[in-house]
Amino acid sequence: MKIVCIGAGPAGLYFAISAKLRDAGHDISVIERDPPGATYGWGVGYGDELLDTLFRNDRESARRIRSASVLWEEQVIALHGADRAYLGGYGYSLNRASLLEILAKRARSLGVNIEYRRAVEDISEFPDADLVVVADGANSRIRQNYAKEFGTEVSQGSNPYIWLGTDRVFDKFTYDFEETRAGWIWFHAYPSSNEISTFVVDCQEDTWRGLGLDQLGDEETVHLLERIFARSLDGGSLISRSRGRPASWQRFTQVYNQTWLHDNVVLIGDAAHTTHFTIGSGTMLAMLDAIVLAQKLFERGDDSAVALKEFDVEGHAAIGHMQAAARTSMAWFENVDRYLDRNVHEFCYTMSTRHSVQHPWQFQYHLMNQNLVVRKALRLLATGSRWYRARRRGEPRR
Repeated sequence: MKIVCIGAGPAGLYFAISAKLRDAGHDISVIERDPPGATYGWGVGYGDELLDTLFRNDRESARRIRSASVLWEEQVIALHGADRAYLGGYGYSLNRASLLEILAKRARSLGVNIEYRRAVEDISEFPDADLVVVADGANSRIRQNYAKEFGTEVSQGSNPYIWLGTDRVFDKFTYDFEETRAGWIWFHAYPSSNEISTFVVDCQEDTWRGLGLDQLGDEETVHLLERIFARSLDGGSLISRSRGRPASWQRFTQVYNQTWLHDNVVLIGDAAHTTHFTIGSGTMLAMLDAIVLAQKLFERGDDSAVALKEFDVEGHAAIGHMQAAARTSMAWFENVDRYLDRNVHEFCYTMSTRHSVQHPWQFQYHLMNQNLVVRKALRLLATGSRWYRARRRGEPRR
Protein backbone atom coordinates (compact mmCIF):
# COMPACT_ATOMS: atom_id res chain seq x y z
CA MET A 1 0.00 0.00 0.00
CA LYS A 2 1.25 3.49 -0.84
CA ILE A 3 0.62 5.71 2.17
CA VAL A 4 1.27 9.43 2.60
CA CYS A 5 1.26 10.95 6.11
CA ILE A 6 0.88 14.71 6.27
CA GLY A 7 2.54 15.98 9.44
CA ALA A 8 5.65 14.72 11.24
CA GLY A 9 4.37 15.09 14.76
CA PRO A 10 3.88 12.17 17.18
CA ALA A 11 0.72 11.02 15.35
CA GLY A 12 2.17 10.91 11.84
CA LEU A 13 5.57 9.49 12.75
CA TYR A 14 4.22 6.86 15.13
CA PHE A 15 1.63 5.73 12.61
CA ALA A 16 4.39 5.29 10.03
CA ILE A 17 6.40 3.23 12.53
CA SER A 18 3.41 1.12 13.56
CA ALA A 19 2.29 0.45 9.99
CA LYS A 20 5.79 -0.50 8.84
CA LEU A 21 6.24 -2.88 11.77
CA ARG A 22 3.07 -4.71 10.75
CA ASP A 23 3.82 -4.75 7.02
CA ALA A 24 7.28 -3.77 5.81
CA GLY A 25 5.93 -3.77 2.25
CA HIS A 26 4.04 -0.51 2.77
CA ASP A 27 5.51 2.44 0.87
CA ILE A 28 5.17 5.21 3.48
CA SER A 29 6.15 8.87 3.19
CA VAL A 30 5.81 11.48 5.93
CA ILE A 31 5.67 15.08 4.77
CA GLU A 32 6.21 18.03 7.12
CA ARG A 33 6.06 21.75 6.36
CA ASP A 34 8.56 22.72 9.08
CA PRO A 35 12.28 21.88 9.34
CA PRO A 36 13.44 18.94 11.50
CA GLY A 37 13.01 19.55 15.22
CA ALA A 38 10.72 22.55 14.85
CA THR A 39 7.98 22.27 17.44
CA TYR A 40 5.64 24.40 19.49
CA GLY A 41 5.93 23.91 23.22
CA TRP A 42 8.49 22.28 25.45
CA GLY A 43 7.54 19.07 27.18
CA VAL A 44 5.30 16.06 26.65
CA GLY A 45 3.84 14.20 29.61
CA TYR A 46 2.56 10.66 29.85
CA GLY A 47 1.90 7.84 32.30
CA ASP A 48 2.65 4.16 32.79
CA GLU A 49 -0.44 3.15 30.82
CA LEU A 50 0.94 4.69 27.63
CA LEU A 51 4.42 3.35 28.34
CA ASP A 52 3.02 -0.18 28.66
CA THR A 53 1.32 0.22 25.28
CA LEU A 54 4.44 1.62 23.59
CA PHE A 55 6.57 -1.29 24.81
CA ARG A 56 4.05 -3.77 23.43
CA ASN A 57 3.83 -1.97 20.09
CA ASP A 58 7.50 -1.11 19.46
CA ARG A 59 10.01 -1.93 22.14
CA GLU A 60 12.86 -0.16 20.33
CA SER A 61 11.36 3.33 20.28
CA ALA A 62 9.73 2.81 23.70
CA ARG A 63 13.12 2.16 25.31
CA ARG A 64 14.51 5.35 23.78
CA ILE A 65 11.50 7.40 24.87
CA ARG A 66 11.75 6.12 28.44
CA SER A 67 15.51 6.72 28.52
CA ALA A 68 15.00 10.36 27.46
CA SER A 69 12.25 10.93 30.03
CA VAL A 70 12.32 12.28 33.55
CA LEU A 71 10.09 11.36 36.47
CA TRP A 72 7.90 13.67 38.51
CA GLU A 73 6.30 12.58 41.79
CA GLU A 74 3.23 14.15 43.39
CA GLN A 75 1.26 17.19 42.37
CA VAL A 76 1.42 20.39 44.40
CA ILE A 77 -1.14 23.18 44.23
CA ALA A 78 -0.10 26.55 45.67
CA LEU A 79 -2.02 29.75 46.36
CA HIS A 80 0.14 32.88 46.40
CA GLY A 81 3.17 30.62 46.06
CA ALA A 82 2.99 29.80 49.78
CA ASP A 83 -0.14 27.91 50.90
CA ARG A 84 0.20 24.39 49.53
CA ALA A 85 -1.83 21.23 49.14
CA TYR A 86 -0.81 17.94 47.59
CA LEU A 87 -2.20 15.26 45.33
CA GLY A 88 -0.62 11.88 44.79
CA GLY A 89 0.44 10.24 41.58
CA TYR A 90 3.46 10.37 39.32
CA GLY A 91 4.24 10.64 35.65
CA TYR A 92 6.97 10.92 33.04
CA SER A 93 7.84 13.74 30.68
CA LEU A 94 10.37 14.51 28.01
CA ASN A 95 11.32 17.29 25.68
CA ARG A 96 8.98 17.38 22.69
CA ALA A 97 11.85 17.90 20.25
CA SER A 98 13.58 14.82 21.70
CA LEU A 99 10.42 12.75 21.18
CA LEU A 100 10.19 13.81 17.54
CA GLU A 101 13.87 13.05 16.99
CA ILE A 102 13.47 9.55 18.46
CA LEU A 103 10.40 8.81 16.34
CA ALA A 104 11.91 10.21 13.14
CA LYS A 105 15.09 8.15 13.58
CA ARG A 106 13.08 4.99 14.24
CA ALA A 107 10.81 5.60 11.25
CA ARG A 108 13.77 6.07 8.92
CA SER A 109 15.40 2.88 10.20
CA LEU A 110 12.26 1.02 9.12
CA GLY A 111 12.36 2.48 5.61
CA VAL A 112 9.96 5.42 6.00
CA ASN A 113 10.73 8.43 3.80
CA ILE A 114 10.49 11.74 5.70
CA GLU A 115 10.40 14.98 3.74
CA TYR A 116 10.73 18.24 5.65
CA ARG A 117 10.11 21.84 4.53
CA ARG A 118 7.30 20.87 2.19
CA ALA A 119 3.90 22.48 2.67
CA VAL A 120 0.97 20.41 1.43
CA GLU A 121 -2.04 22.45 0.38
CA ASP A 122 -4.36 19.72 -0.90
CA ILE A 123 -4.59 15.94 -1.16
CA SER A 124 -4.78 16.28 -4.95
CA GLU A 125 -0.98 16.42 -4.80
CA PHE A 126 -1.03 12.63 -4.17
CA PRO A 127 -3.19 11.08 -6.89
CA ASP A 128 -1.41 7.71 -6.68
CA ALA A 129 -1.68 7.32 -2.88
CA ASP A 130 -3.84 4.48 -1.60
CA LEU A 131 -4.21 6.23 1.75
CA VAL A 132 -3.58 9.76 2.98
CA VAL A 133 -3.20 10.09 6.76
CA VAL A 134 -3.76 13.68 7.89
CA ALA A 135 -1.81 14.34 11.09
CA ASP A 136 -0.97 18.01 10.77
CA GLY A 137 -2.45 19.22 14.03
CA ALA A 138 -5.42 21.15 15.37
CA ASN A 139 -5.12 23.80 12.66
CA SER A 140 -4.89 21.23 9.85
CA ARG A 141 -5.08 22.89 6.45
CA ILE A 142 -6.14 19.69 4.76
CA ARG A 143 -9.04 19.25 7.18
CA GLN A 144 -10.06 22.85 6.64
CA ASN A 145 -10.24 22.23 2.90
CA TYR A 146 -12.74 19.42 3.49
CA ALA A 147 -14.52 20.76 6.56
CA LYS A 148 -17.95 19.95 5.12
CA GLU A 149 -16.99 16.36 4.31
CA PHE A 150 -15.55 15.76 7.79
CA GLY A 151 -18.33 17.68 9.55
CA THR A 152 -15.73 19.82 11.29
CA GLU A 153 -16.64 21.95 14.28
CA VAL A 154 -13.94 24.26 15.65
CA SER A 155 -14.26 26.59 18.61
CA GLN A 156 -11.86 28.40 20.91
CA GLY A 157 -11.60 28.60 24.66
CA SER A 158 -11.85 32.00 26.28
CA ASN A 159 -8.67 31.93 28.40
CA PRO A 160 -5.41 33.18 26.88
CA TYR A 161 -2.42 30.95 27.64
CA ILE A 162 1.26 30.88 26.73
CA TRP A 163 3.60 27.89 26.59
CA LEU A 164 7.00 28.75 28.07
CA GLY A 165 10.02 26.98 29.47
CA THR A 166 12.06 27.64 32.60
CA ASP A 167 15.52 26.72 33.83
CA ARG A 168 14.03 25.98 37.25
CA VAL A 169 13.56 22.20 37.25
CA PHE A 170 10.37 21.17 39.07
CA ASP A 171 10.38 17.69 40.59
CA LYS A 172 6.61 17.79 41.15
CA PHE A 173 3.77 18.63 38.80
CA THR A 174 3.18 22.13 40.10
CA TYR A 175 0.27 24.57 39.93
CA ASP A 176 0.59 28.06 41.38
CA PHE A 177 -2.25 30.60 41.48
CA GLU A 178 -1.27 34.22 42.09
CA GLU A 179 -3.60 37.16 42.68
CA THR A 180 -2.63 40.41 40.94
CA ARG A 181 -4.17 43.87 40.78
CA ALA A 182 -6.02 42.71 37.65
CA GLY A 183 -7.16 39.31 38.91
CA TRP A 184 -5.84 35.77 39.22
CA ILE A 185 -3.18 34.26 36.97
CA TRP A 186 -1.64 30.81 37.27
CA PHE A 187 0.80 28.35 35.77
CA HIS A 188 1.34 24.64 35.69
CA ALA A 189 4.86 23.27 35.34
CA TYR A 190 6.59 19.92 35.05
CA PRO A 191 10.11 18.80 34.08
CA SER A 192 10.91 18.37 30.38
CA SER A 193 14.49 17.22 30.99
CA ASN A 194 17.12 17.40 33.72
CA GLU A 195 17.74 21.05 32.82
CA ILE A 196 14.41 22.51 31.65
CA SER A 197 10.77 22.51 32.78
CA THR A 198 7.65 23.23 30.81
CA PHE A 199 5.83 26.29 32.19
CA VAL A 200 2.31 27.05 30.91
CA VAL A 201 0.71 30.33 32.04
CA ASP A 202 -3.07 30.72 31.95
CA CYS A 203 -5.56 33.40 32.99
CA GLN A 204 -8.93 34.89 32.22
CA GLU A 205 -9.37 37.49 29.51
CA ASP A 206 -9.96 40.41 31.91
CA THR A 207 -6.80 39.62 33.84
CA TRP A 208 -4.77 39.28 30.64
CA ARG A 209 -5.88 42.70 29.41
CA GLY A 210 -5.73 44.28 32.86
CA LEU A 211 -2.06 43.32 33.19
CA GLY A 212 -1.34 44.67 29.71
CA LEU A 213 -0.24 41.26 28.44
CA ASP A 214 -2.22 41.86 25.25
CA GLN A 215 0.11 44.78 24.49
CA LEU A 216 3.52 43.68 25.77
CA GLY A 217 6.29 42.35 23.58
CA ASP A 218 8.14 39.07 24.17
CA GLU A 219 10.79 40.32 26.61
CA GLU A 220 8.35 42.51 28.57
CA THR A 221 5.91 39.59 28.89
CA VAL A 222 8.62 37.28 30.23
CA HIS A 223 9.86 39.87 32.75
CA LEU A 224 6.35 40.56 34.06
CA LEU A 225 5.57 36.86 34.49
CA GLU A 226 8.91 36.31 36.24
CA ARG A 227 7.96 38.99 38.76
CA ILE A 228 4.47 37.57 39.32
CA PHE A 229 5.74 34.00 39.85
CA ALA A 230 9.03 34.92 41.54
CA ARG A 231 8.37 32.78 44.63
CA SER A 232 7.72 29.61 42.66
CA LEU A 233 10.56 30.26 40.22
CA ASP A 234 12.93 30.64 43.18
CA GLY A 235 15.55 32.51 41.18
CA GLY A 236 14.89 30.69 37.91
CA SER A 237 14.23 32.36 34.59
CA LEU A 238 11.49 31.91 32.04
CA ILE A 239 12.39 31.00 28.47
CA SER A 240 10.21 32.12 25.58
CA ARG A 241 12.17 31.12 22.51
CA SER A 242 11.93 27.50 21.41
CA ARG A 243 13.90 26.69 18.26
CA GLY A 244 14.45 30.40 17.65
CA ARG A 245 10.85 31.62 17.78
CA PRO A 246 9.28 33.40 20.77
CA ALA A 247 6.17 31.91 22.31
CA SER A 248 2.87 33.69 21.71
CA TRP A 249 -0.41 33.86 23.55
CA GLN A 250 -2.96 31.36 22.32
CA ARG A 251 -6.54 30.30 22.95
CA PHE A 252 -7.18 26.60 23.04
CA THR A 253 -8.64 25.23 19.82
CA GLN A 254 -11.38 22.65 20.33
CA VAL A 255 -11.72 20.36 17.32
CA TYR A 256 -14.55 17.92 16.72
CA ASN A 257 -15.25 16.05 13.48
CA GLN A 258 -18.43 14.08 12.83
CA THR A 259 -16.29 11.65 10.84
CA TRP A 260 -12.54 11.21 10.53
CA LEU A 261 -12.89 9.63 7.10
CA HIS A 262 -13.36 11.03 3.60
CA ASP A 263 -12.68 8.77 0.61
CA ASN A 264 -9.09 7.54 1.14
CA VAL A 265 -8.25 10.29 3.62
CA VAL A 266 -8.27 9.74 7.39
CA LEU A 267 -7.67 12.19 10.24
CA ILE A 268 -5.69 11.23 13.33
CA GLY A 269 -4.36 13.05 16.40
CA ASP A 270 -5.19 16.71 16.91
CA ALA A 271 -6.37 17.01 13.32
CA ALA A 272 -9.22 14.65 14.30
CA HIS A 273 -9.84 15.68 17.91
CA THR A 274 -8.37 17.83 20.63
CA THR A 275 -8.49 17.59 24.42
CA HIS A 276 -7.68 20.54 26.64
CA PHE A 277 -4.11 20.66 27.92
CA THR A 278 -5.31 20.64 31.55
CA ILE A 279 -5.96 16.90 31.27
CA GLY A 280 -2.69 16.32 29.40
CA SER A 281 -3.79 13.61 26.94
CA GLY A 282 -3.08 15.03 23.48
CA THR A 283 0.14 13.15 22.72
CA MET A 284 -1.16 9.93 24.27
CA LEU A 285 -4.31 10.01 22.13
CA ALA A 286 -2.30 10.82 19.00
CA MET A 287 -0.03 7.80 19.50
CA LEU A 288 -2.96 5.53 20.35
CA ASP A 289 -4.71 6.66 17.16
CA ALA A 290 -1.56 5.70 15.26
CA ILE A 291 -1.44 2.21 16.76
CA VAL A 292 -5.14 1.47 16.30
CA LEU A 293 -5.19 2.67 12.68
CA ALA A 294 -2.11 0.61 11.81
CA GLN A 295 -3.60 -2.46 13.48
CA LYS A 296 -6.96 -2.06 11.69
CA LEU A 297 -5.20 -1.85 8.32
CA PHE A 298 -3.16 -4.94 9.16
CA GLU A 299 -6.15 -6.99 10.28
CA ARG A 300 -8.27 -6.12 7.24
CA GLY A 301 -5.51 -6.64 4.70
CA ASP A 302 -6.67 -5.52 1.26
CA ASP A 303 -10.01 -4.22 2.52
CA SER A 304 -8.77 -0.82 3.69
CA ALA A 305 -12.25 0.74 3.37
CA VAL A 306 -13.57 -1.51 6.14
CA ALA A 307 -10.49 -0.88 8.25
CA LEU A 308 -10.91 2.88 8.01
CA LYS A 309 -14.62 2.68 8.80
CA GLU A 310 -13.94 0.58 11.91
CA PHE A 311 -11.25 3.01 13.02
CA ASP A 312 -13.66 5.91 12.61
CA VAL A 313 -16.61 4.35 14.43
CA GLU A 314 -14.66 2.73 17.26
CA GLY A 315 -12.40 5.76 17.70
CA HIS A 316 -15.32 8.14 18.17
CA ALA A 317 -16.84 5.82 20.75
CA ALA A 318 -13.57 5.48 22.66
CA ILE A 319 -12.71 9.16 22.86
CA GLY A 320 -16.13 10.60 23.67
CA HIS A 321 -15.81 10.43 27.46
CA MET A 322 -12.33 11.93 27.38
CA GLN A 323 -13.43 14.87 25.25
CA ALA A 324 -16.30 15.47 27.66
CA ALA A 325 -13.88 15.47 30.60
CA ALA A 326 -11.59 17.86 28.75
CA ARG A 327 -14.43 20.29 28.02
CA THR A 328 -15.44 20.20 31.68
CA SER A 329 -11.84 20.81 32.76
CA MET A 330 -11.47 23.76 30.40
CA ALA A 331 -14.74 25.28 31.65
CA TRP A 332 -13.57 24.90 35.27
CA PHE A 333 -10.39 26.85 34.62
CA GLU A 334 -12.28 29.49 32.66
CA ASN A 335 -14.36 30.08 35.80
CA VAL A 336 -11.70 29.36 38.41
CA ASP A 337 -12.33 32.63 40.27
CA ARG A 338 -15.51 31.05 41.66
CA TYR A 339 -13.39 28.72 43.79
CA LEU A 340 -10.44 30.87 44.81
CA ASP A 341 -12.06 32.17 47.99
CA ARG A 342 -11.53 28.73 49.60
CA ASN A 343 -8.57 27.55 51.62
CA VAL A 344 -5.87 25.73 49.72
CA HIS A 345 -6.98 22.20 50.73
CA GLU A 346 -10.59 22.77 49.69
CA PHE A 347 -9.48 24.48 46.49
CA CYS A 348 -7.09 21.63 45.67
CA TYR A 349 -9.83 19.05 46.21
CA THR A 350 -12.28 20.99 44.03
CA MET A 351 -9.67 21.21 41.30
CA SER A 352 -8.84 17.50 41.46
CA THR A 353 -12.53 16.51 41.19
CA ARG A 354 -13.49 19.02 38.48
CA HIS A 355 -14.53 16.38 35.94
CA SER A 356 -15.73 13.54 38.15
CA VAL A 357 -18.32 12.72 40.82
CA GLN A 358 -16.89 12.05 44.27
CA HIS A 359 -18.22 10.44 47.43
CA PRO A 360 -18.30 12.56 50.62
CA TRP A 361 -15.69 10.41 52.37
CA GLN A 362 -13.13 11.17 49.66
CA PHE A 363 -12.63 14.70 50.94
CA GLN A 364 -11.58 13.28 54.33
CA TYR A 365 -9.20 10.94 52.53
CA HIS A 366 -7.80 13.97 50.68
CA LEU A 367 -7.19 15.77 53.98
CA MET A 368 -5.46 12.70 55.41
CA ASN A 369 -3.12 12.66 52.43
CA GLN A 370 -1.83 16.13 53.30
CA ASN A 371 0.05 14.58 56.22
CA LEU A 372 3.77 14.25 55.43
CA VAL A 373 4.03 10.74 56.85
CA VAL A 374 1.08 9.56 54.77
CA ARG A 375 2.51 11.22 51.66
CA LYS A 376 5.86 9.49 52.17
CA ALA A 377 4.07 6.13 52.51
CA LEU A 378 2.12 6.76 49.30
CA ARG A 379 5.30 7.72 47.45
CA LEU A 380 6.88 4.47 48.63
CA LEU A 381 3.90 2.50 47.31
CA ALA A 382 4.13 4.37 44.01
CA THR A 383 7.83 3.52 43.75
CA GLY A 384 6.99 -0.15 44.19
CA SER A 385 4.28 0.08 41.54
CA ARG A 386 6.68 1.71 39.07
CA TRP A 387 9.32 -0.96 39.70
CA TYR A 388 6.81 -3.77 39.17
CA ARG A 389 5.40 -2.31 35.97
CA ALA A 390 8.87 -1.62 34.59
CA ARG A 391 9.92 -5.24 35.21
CA ARG A 392 6.66 -6.57 33.76
CA ARG A 393 7.10 -4.74 30.48
CA GLY A 394 10.78 -5.70 30.32
CA GLU A 395 12.16 -2.22 30.80
CA PRO A 396 15.94 -2.23 31.36
CA ARG A 397 17.09 -1.48 34.90
CA ARG A 398 18.08 2.15 35.30
